Amino acid sequence: MKPTHIEHIGIAVKDLKAAISYYENILGLTCYAIEEVTDQRVKTAFFRVGETKIELLEATSEDSPIAKFIDKKGEGIHHIAFAMPDVNEALTNAKENGIQLIDEKPRKGAENLQIGFLHPKSTFGVLTEFCGKNK
Repeated sequence: MKPTHIEHIGIAVKDLKAAISYYENILGLTCYAIEEVTDQRVKTAFFRVGETKIELLEATSEDSPIAKFIDKKGEGIHHIAFAMPDVNEALTNAKENGIQLIDEKPRKGAENLQIGFLHPKSTFGVLTEFCGKNK
């Protein structure tokens, strides 16, 4: 299964408000959505750059994956997300080809998308996300 495009690039930040200001005032982008994904303990902000989006990620809990990422690696690129026609099929295919999954099945993510992550140990150090519309 082939991705249709890069859906977004996720960037971990400590201060969502300050990061939004940078993207709007310096890069001239417009934040079109801010959303909290409670089960992932993260608050997100989205910007469009052509067909691709930038997703800023701020931890809402000290034990969230984003907080742990920032503690370990600092702010910066967290993941790359590929738009897939069928997230479940893409995850199954990846697993069948020896890729270690973080998510065995799709789950709900920001913007009401189905998401599933591949472990960076299997993807050359890049946390990879598959995204798609709910079916």
